[in-house]
Parts: sequence; C-alpha cells; structure tokens
Amino acid sequence: MDSVWLLAEILMVNLVLSGDNAMVIALASKNLPEKHRKTAVWWGAAGAVILRCVLTFAAVLLLQIPYIQAGGGLLLLWISFKLLLEEEEDLRVDEGGTIWRAIRTILLADFIMSLDNVLAIAGLAKGNLSLIVIGIALSIPIVVWGSGLIVNWLQRFPVLVFIGAYILAFTSGEMLLQDAKFGAIISFLLPTIHTILPIILGVAVVITGGIKQRSRSAK
Repeated sequence: MDSVWLLAEILMVNLVLSGDNAMVIALASKNLPEKHRKTAVWWGAAGAVILRCVLTFAAVLLLQIPYIQAGGGLLLLWISFKLLLEEEEDLRVDEGGTIWRAIRTILLADFIMSLDNVLAIAGLAKGNLSLIVIGIALSIPIVVWGSGLIVNWLQRFPVLVFIGAYILAFTSGEMLLQDAKFGAIISFLLPTIHTILPIILGVAVVITGGIKQRSRSAK
C-alpha cells in the first residue's frame, strides 16, 4: 500500500506541475495536420520519458550528498510557494511547423521546465527506482495526450493545485529531515516539533496560498 500511495503522489505532483508543459505541447503541435500532430506528440512523449528518467536518476544520486538534499528540500519548498503565489504569465512558444520542429520544442520545453518535477519525484520516491520509472512513464503520456484537458482541470478545480502544493511542501520537509547533516541540526534545534515539520510546512504553504488567492479575487 505504501508503494501505491507513493505512486499516486508522484502522479498527482506530476499532473499539477505539468500545466506549463501541457500548454507548450499544445502550442508546439497545433499547426500540424492531425496525423502528424499525434506522431509529434507521442515521439515527444517518448523522448520526455527518457529525459525525465535520466534527470531524476541523477537527482537521486546527488541527493545522497550531505546538505545537497537539504538544498533540494528548500528549493522544492520555494517551488510549492511559487505554484500558489505566482501570477499568470504569458507563455510564448515557437510553434512547430514540422514534425521534428514540434518534437524539438516539446523536448526542449520539458528539459527547461523539469526541475520542479525531478526534485519532487526524487524526494517522494526515496530512491525507489522502479516507482520513479513507473510514475514518470505513466504521467508524461497522460500530460501529453491530455495537454488541453489538464490545463482546463487546473483552472476549473483549484483544489488540485493546493493538493499538489501541500505534497511538495510536505516532501520538502521530509527531505530536510532526511539530510544526514542538516536533519541532525534540525533535530537538535527543534527537538519537540522536528518530526511534524513536513506537516507544518504543508499547512503553511496552503494557508499562504489561500490568503494570496483570496486577496487577488477581492481586487
């Protein structure tokens, strides 16, 4: 059951963090004929799976180094805040006029925007490479195939974004505690609450995001 839950978390985080990727894929392939569009999208998905796996494996290895995991946890915490606090931005993408140009755009975009996904998956999987492969292999084709649908879901159901942000913040707290050096420092400085640090960070992110979004809607 633990593996099933971790896999579900990986899928949820991937879907929430892939809104920009989904939009890029939709824009990169929209000018192609229907037949060529599907080819470009699925070749792009296959390349993205391989690329994401390689990057995540590298992240898993790097996170074994003292203080690197703590740094990754802090970066992931910033990403969780950014997910809820950032303003909507215009997305400009070089629209692909040919299959290979569209595939290149999809792969380039996935490489550039994969840092948050890679850190989240590496932190959640805790070195379980089979979960990493399964989670990435399932989530990227879903994102690619349902690119437009996912963007609509995230807009219609903001709770999905909040759930994803909580999981990210919780994972960042776990990464801070699991760091061989930094975790010992936290345990020494916060002996009474260090075990619930992931929950505290998750709740703090959700509350901050809720206050920010409420202030936006009040304007």
